[in-house]
Amino acid sequence: MDATRGGRPATAFAGGSDLAEQGADAAWPRPPAAPATAARPRASASRAVSFIRRRVASAPLSEKPVSRIAQAHPDRVEVRGRDLAGDLMGRLTFTEYFHLLLTGQEPTDDQRFFLDLLLVAIAEHGLMPTNVAARMTLAADPGSLQGAVAAGILGAGPVVLGTSAECARLLSRGDDPVAIVSEIRNVGGKVPGFGHPVHSPVDPRAERILELADERGVSGRHVALARRFREAVAEVWGRPLPMNVSMAIAAVLLDLGFPPATAKAVPILARTASLLAHLAEEQERPLGFALARAAEEAVDYEP
Repeated sequence: MDATRGGRPATAFAGGSDLAEQGADAAWPRPPAAPATAARPRASASRAVSFIRRRVASAPLSEKPVSRIAQAHPDRVEVRGRDLAGDLMGRLTFTEYFHLLLTGQEPTDDQRFFLDLLLVAIAEHGLMPTNVAARMTLAADPGSLQGAVAAGILGAGPVVLGTSAECARLLSRGDDPVAIVSEIRNVGGKVPGFGHPVHSPVDPRAERILELADERGVSGRHVALARRFREAVAEVWGRPLPMNVSMAIAAVLLDLGFPPATAKAVPILARTASLLAHLAEEQERPLGFALARAAEEAVDYEP
């Protein structure tokens, strides 16, 4: 059924396709008329869309949906209340612009510095599954750069990209670190932001972030709390575990006044840049099929 629709090739239904232009519809037997109920899902969806549009159009102005990010006009583009071409272009760096888009405010010097620092820290980490998935997708469909980027981003979860979002929630709880760590340990869990399969005894990225936060005087209660969690983990586990980059990212972002959700947005933006680099290399020196062969060779087949 994947290749056909209603008993005919899907291409016969594509408006403007070669088969449609050549009268392919006439070359195939017409299927029996579908029961009247077959049209109901599409009709129901159409009615739902019409209903929503009527509700939006008739709602009082105070109830209409609002976006505060941007609006395009015939003579200008307005972004967060500022003229894109007349003000922002040529004045803001991309990092500053990202901060403006994300928060609605232009960053302070420290916010810009550390947003830059964190983007650099988390962007690249070798041939991780996200990069492998993106490369293999591009190898299979060389014309779909956006699809390959999407494939990589879809795999950018906490196991691969880090647990910065979970770390931000942990630091926002304000509970006693020893009690929290003990609770996690008792149920067989892992404390977000601690331990790393490669970096030991320390994660150099995390150490550098905290070092610079101390030097520039931005370390606050969240950085202090992250360090208390490190002590608690060592106490409860009976051995030290490295604080990884995810905990350092979350702590510094929170101390700089960023909303907790930013702790997930920053790694995603950073990894997007990395994916584009891997895909540019894939176009010049392909690795995708070699990676696929290596994966197949690494697994035994048992009928």
